[in-house]
Amino acid sequence: MKFILAGALAAASCAAAYAVAFAQPAQTMRVRGVIEKVEGSTLTAKLAGNVETKLTLVGGARIVAVVKASMADIKEDTFLGSAAIPQPDGTQKALEVHIFPEAMRGTGEGHRPYRLPNSTMTNGTISGATVAGVDGSTMTVKYKGGEQRIVVPPGTPIVRYETGSQADLEPGAHFTVTTATKKPDGTFEANRINVGRDGAIPQ
Repeated sequence: MKFILAGALAAASCAAAYAVAFAQPAQTMRVRGVIEKVEGSTLTAKLAGNVETKLTLVGGARIVAVVKASMADIKEDTFLGSAAIPQPDGTQKALEVHIFPEAMRGTGEGHRPYRLPNSTMTNGTISGATVAGVDGSTMTVKYKGGEQRIVVPPGTPIVRYETGSQADLEPGAHFTVTTATKKPDGTFEANRINVGRDGAIPQ
């Protein structure tokens, strides 16, 4: 009877451990690379370090086209995002700028730390005109609860997001997936992909 009870307890313990492991969220990571081949919803891609992998876009995955843009595309009331480095004078020095389409207004609105060391991300609406200066153009970005003055130095990558389609997924195009799910076999799944159009490179 003792052996039966011990066996039952061990089985229950294993089942509980399995349930906990099964309940843990899948590992997600940022994936960037170049598309090599497209087979339906599965992409063969080359990642950094010349590593080849497969990325499957799950049903209904959102395809966002990334198009080259410039300061001329940034006007009052434009909704955009900017990764930046805080400056001693309180401004933010832009590392990159992303212009959102109207359909994506409000995406990630706010000011917060970014993935790079000592960097920030600000998503908000342009208030007033941009001002050209020696160090670049300065724009005021307002969001719920505050605002930031962001200086965009010459040469800063500026892109515009547009609604993409399967046609944008072509060999040679650069892509970024911010939250790819890594599968046990080493491949990835994603429900959104940012893909460069006409040579643009998503950050």
